[in-house]
Amino acid sequence: MAITAPRFSLLWLPWLLLLLTTYVSATLLKPPRLGVLRETTGRRIPDGKSSSSILKDYQTFFYNQTLDHFNYRPESFTTFKHRYVVNFKYWGGANSSAPIFVYLGEEAPLDYDVGGIGFLPENAPRFNALIVYIEHRYYGKSIPFGSREEALKNASTLGYFSSAQALADYAEVITNLKKNLSAETSPVIVIGGSYGGMLASWFRLKYPHIALGALASSAPILYFDDITPQNGYYSIVTKDFREVSESCYNTIRNSWSEIDRIASQPNGLSVLSKRFKTCLYLNYPLNTSSELKDYLDTIYAEAAQYDRPPTYPVTVVCGGIDGAPKGTDILGRVFAGFAAFRGNRSCYDPTEFNYPSETSVGWGWQSCSEMVFPIGRGSNDTMFPAAPFDLNSYIEYCKKSYGVPPRPHWITTNYGGHDIKLVLQRFASNIIFSNGLRDPYSSGGVLENISDSVVAIHTVNGSHCLDILPASQHDPKWLVMQRNIELEIMDGWLAKYYIDLLESLQS
Repeated sequence: MAITAPRFSLLWLPWLLLLLTTYVSATLLKPPRLGVLRETTGRRIPDGKSSSSILKDYQTFFYNQTLDHFNYRPESFTTFKHRYVVNFKYWGGANSSAPIFVYLGEEAPLDYDVGGIGFLPENAPRFNALIVYIEHRYYGKSIPFGSREEALKNASTLGYFSSAQALADYAEVITNLKKNLSAETSPVIVIGGSYGGMLASWFRLKYPHIALGALASSAPILYFDDITPQNGYYSIVTKDFREVSESCYNTIRNSWSEIDRIASQPNGLSVLSKRFKTCLYLNYPLNTSSELKDYLDTIYAEAAQYDRPPTYPVTVVCGGIDGAPKGTDILGRVFAGFAAFRGNRSCYDPTEFNYPSETSVGWGWQSCSEMVFPIGRGSNDTMFPAAPFDLNSYIEYCKKSYGVPPRPHWITTNYGGHDIKLVLQRFASNIIFSNGLRDPYSSGGVLENISDSVVAIHTVNGSHCLDILPASQHDPKWLVMQRNIELEIMDGWLAKYYIDLLESLQS
């Protein structure tokens, strides 16, 4: 099983045309992407490790998964091949009731998880744990209806593509695996990051009889309805840049009006295209200033969300902006910061984040059905131009894209979120919510302990899902400490479980 980046194919052509023909400012209609790893369409395995060295200890399996867990119509019993991989290398075995670590796949093919999530293989030896990665339905090789083309055909086939179905998938795979291994007494700890972290926390709430505990890394489960202020995400992006450099922050803040000013002049869009060295393959030069502004918006958001050691992308951007030669105008400074982040190229494609991939197409449906993040910003509360979230516009966009409206309140109805401390402290247990406060999505995360066993761990300088990525010699002490605290909590869960198991066997 090789790790490869998704390639553009004719399958994506209808989605590409949809993106181009329904173009409105992207910041108005789609939230900043989640994703454990940076660069959705070109993820790589960790530096210095080959795919063969990582995958040699894993065995791939396919479970005959039920299409629809919640209906009993004849078509609901249709099955599809659901991929998961298992690493037996460190497992103590069923006879010793050794634990099972299960990574719940997010909006990406499984290959990226196996190559990019280090928390499981690095800590399995400590617990003699079995390692399992389960792919999310409709991604990678876990495709219903026989082909991706059929699965993505319309809302009728996409209608089985939901978080609740995915959680039920995971429950079936885990239960079947434990039965096949005669490991019914082996405790399961589920782990996930970003959207997968949300799934991990919800799995523990929905299936406590299957999972002993959950580690939910960078899981913005409170970014729904009106629980979190709309500008939470971009307020943290702004804070990240301002903390690095006040002058960098001011340059970015003032650049938007300057872009609009240049764009309003005769041949202004051509001037901007030349200043930013754009290579728009389908519509050169820029059609609107929003195309450039949305591109820069995405760059700044990604730099902040994945502001990780040792490179610290926000510092790289601001280093380029502040390091521009004396006398450089505001657009020249912005371009210098942008080029420092993207690297020196002959030209830059402002539509590069809009090209369809498995993740963008799949998440497009998910965010237009149930995963509605009301992310927006006012006219003067961030370093970005105003872009308030408008639910009516969002609904119309989703109806035009898929023929059905989103259900913006379903997530909190199904999983909760309002008054979370008051509610969860009564019945929830064994969940770790981990966050880094430089991650913009931490604004929608659980940052305070809910009870003695539903705990929040956060680091001031941490970024998105940093704690579950492979350990590195560059890791700061606070990151090492964060991971150690998580492991100590898991130790406690397992110790109590084995005491309870022994008592049950003796009774």
